Amino acid sequence: MKMKTLSRSFRRDLVTYGMVVVMFLAIQLLSGMGMLTNSLSGQLVPICAYIIMAISLNLTVGILGELSLGHAGFMSVGGFVGAFVSVCVGDAVPGWLCFALALLAGTAAAALFGFLIGIPVLRLQGDYLAIVTLAFGEIIKNLLNSFYVGRDASGFHVSLKDALSLNLDETGDVIINGAQGITGMPRSATFGLGFVLILITLFIVLNLINSRTGRAIMSIRDNRIAAESVGVNVTRYKLIAFTISAALAGLAGALYAHNFSSLVAKKFDYNTSILILVFVVVGGMGNIRGSIIAAALLTILPELLRGFSDYRMLVYAVVLIVMMLFNQSPQLVAWRRRLAASAPWGGAPGPAPRAAAAAQEGCGGREGGVMHGFAGSNEPWHRIRRPAGRGKICAFH
Repeated sequence: MKMKTLSRSFRRDLVTYGMVVVMFLAIQLLSGMGMLTNSLSGQLVPICAYIIMAISLNLTVGILGELSLGHAGFMSVGGFVGAFVSVCVGDAVPGWLCFALALLAGTAAAALFGFLIGIPVLRLQGDYLAIVTLAFGEIIKNLLNSFYVGRDASGFHVSLKDALSLNLDETGDVIINGAQGITGMPRSATFGLGFVLILITLFIVLNLINSRTGRAIMSIRDNRIAAESVGVNVTRYKLIAFTISAALAGLAGALYAHNFSSLVAKKFDYNTSILILVFVVVGGMGNIRGSIIAAALLTILPELLRGFSDYRMLVYAVVLIVMMLFNQSPQLVAWRRRLAASAPWGGAPGPAPRAAAAAQEGCGGREGGVMHGFAGSNEPWHRIRRPAGRGKICAFH
């Protein structure tokens, strides 16, 4: 049973990787044949960034089960830190190393912010957590709008007032200029690099989901009380998921920033957080593959609908409604599950198995533990037995 479950999981993940590779090759083919317009070509790197954002937010919303409305805040942290590193070290190191350092710095900074914010915030649930994360995103945006950083022969200068208060000498220059943002970054981001980062993001998230830590995270989503009853450290696992999600958002922000020569904080406002949440909801919460497809389609859809002129956004809204009906209609959901069950890779992604006790020492193996069913099963926890000689109680799915 265990080997069969692992085989199904591996095949589903392999299909996800294959789908991304096929999409990349198809776009490369269309680009080589000259069938992509300049507008669509310019959207390729943002699409990669939005796909990474959708996957990372799905880790919080779909896998952890907590609603976050401030994900753009982590993206802005990663974008501005990455751009700042590029401007500062761009003349001293090769271009590829500068870009790599910017990505690492943006990812680390967003992870740090996610960890610090998550410690107090993740004790909240539901609407309260959503409101606090929304406030965090707005605070970050307003701080960046009033943040001034300059550099001269004596070092770096920081001010929250204006550029003149930096007191730079005649050789100094302003790097971050408040609401005008940061300029002078090298446009290092390419579609190929974005594709590689998507694969790295998928590798991290899919392996986390299939790991013992991922099963503990999903158990918190399914039933927090049951997870706590078998000893799952709820705060710890929620913090792990939230921090990884924030780090990946910072990675997306650094990639996005290097697609432009200038970056302003207003690009990471509340509407951006809602847009990323729409990608996750339309693609299916907990469905990584659906998030990828939704992020790609909904990013290029406004460009494809430009021929409708004033009715473009009306058609866009109708398409969203149709996609939601297809995703949530009981009859269509049942049809998609039957179709997926007959596919070579096995069952549909569906709701994740309840696996609270899988995170515990001594559960599993021959002495007892969690027997979590295949994805898509809705059976309750209905059998409990004590593992031999352990003195622990483990739930069976």
